[in-house]
Amino acid sequence: MLRRQKPALQTATHPYLDRKDVVANVLRQLELDVTMRLDGLLQGDYRGLVPGHGSEPGETRRYTPGDDVRRIDWNVTARMTEPYIRQTIADRELETTVAADLSPSLDFGTASSEKRDLAAAATAAMGFLTLRIGNRFGAELIRPDGIESIPARQGRDHVMYVVEQVLTAPRASSQTTTFAEGVARLRGKHRRRGLRVVISDFIDGSPWADELRLVAVRNETIAVEIVDPRELELPNVGTISVVDPETGAQREVHTQRRKVRERYATAAVEQRSDIAAAIRATRTAHLQLSTDRDWLLDMVRFVATRRDLAGRAS
Repeated sequence: MLRRQKPALQTATHPYLDRKDVVANVLRQLELDVTMRLDGLLQGDYRGLVPGHGSEPGETRRYTPGDDVRRIDWNVTARMTEPYIRQTIADRELETTVAADLSPSLDFGTASSEKRDLAAAATAAMGFLTLRIGNRFGAELIRPDGIESIPARQGRDHVMYVVEQVLTAPRASSQTTTFAEGVARLRGKHRRRGLRVVISDFIDGSPWADELRLVAVRNETIAVEIVDPRELELPNVGTISVVDPETGAQREVHTQRRKVRERYATAAVEQRSDIAAAIRATRTAHLQLSTDRDWLLDMVRFVATRRDLAGRAS
């Protein structure tokens, strides 16, 4: 599944998703990939994918550059006349909720997989890596025609069920649900603090950044951005006809023209820079996965970096 050496979930050329046996094989392979290559990064039964600060108050210590200003204990700071932060005790039970974007723009891929396949892989990684004693996993599936809520529950079978729903969700050519509506579900129905993961290509024009900022106020939050290399640059393949998967609009593009390719690449860089800046402004951790890269390797680097930062801050 999604390995560098062999094709991964080539749903565009092999539409097998209606076959339950093949879907089951994909789910088993995902579980093996995650547990064998990522699970070794976790230490102890109560460590989440990204170590959070917890909700139980603990000891205080002096503020150091890089600390989250939201953790400043103003009472202690007033008494000591210098900034102090309140450390917290990690929760024994972690609730992880994934908001997975299943809009038509995710049904696209020109490398080893479609973007939707990466969304399923990221969902599996978040589920299996937070699958510990007492931990619960749920999802908000942002479909083109509505949002499906899957309540947080414990157990491997529940994680497999959520990933299967991402893989087999019906495809559509139109979109009536906005991405911002799906992100808002992470704070409306899920009152318990925990880990919130948003998986999308983030090209929706709705005010998703405002909703993500509100989610990040109370929760450890990760934004998983999924891209395809053809969204970043065009190859020189002559005149091609392209279709917007969400609106159905068609247009011919003359890729043999160097200026067309340059303008496209420049616009793509600006778009991704704007997305990264918007995510950064919400104080949300940002992970980018691409259909032409080893997603497990990118995930390993992300988790290792986050753990290193958390260790230095504690």
